[in-house]
Amino acid sequence: MHFTTSAGGLRSSMAAVTSPETSPQPRVYFQTPAGTTEEPETPVRKQGRVTVKYDRKELRKRLNLEEWIIDQLTELYDCEEEAIPELEIDVDELLDMPSDVERAARVKDLLVDCFKPTEDFVSELLDKIRGMQKLSTPQKK
Repeated sequence: MHFTTSAGGLRSSMAAVTSPETSPQPRVYFQTPAGTTEEPETPVRKQGRVTVKYDRKELRKRLNLEEWIIDQLTELYDCEEEAIPELEIDVDELLDMPSDVERAARVKDLLVDCFKPTEDFVSELLDKIRGMQKLSTPQKK
């Protein structure tokens, strides 16, 4: 964008809406550089890089699962989200395991310091991850 100054204030070579005589404050007027045409800006929605690499539907499922896990853990530990003991339920790790028996054992190991019964949580978690895809980082090409 270009603008020029004159004794009466800042003005461009384009026609001014107000003149320096009617406006006590200096004004800035912008002009399009020569040789360019101004096109109306229409927002173009591009699909994010993450959703190009991964299936958007799988990302939504994973997000919903993570929110459900947090809700369940706050109930199991009878505390706010911030006070949940530091533990990580890695869904991709669970999906890599060959059987539900091993998955259940892994989750129960993570919840060893929980004093409430965890069987329902473990069972529901295994039901929810059944059929999910791993979201491992794709290899760069």
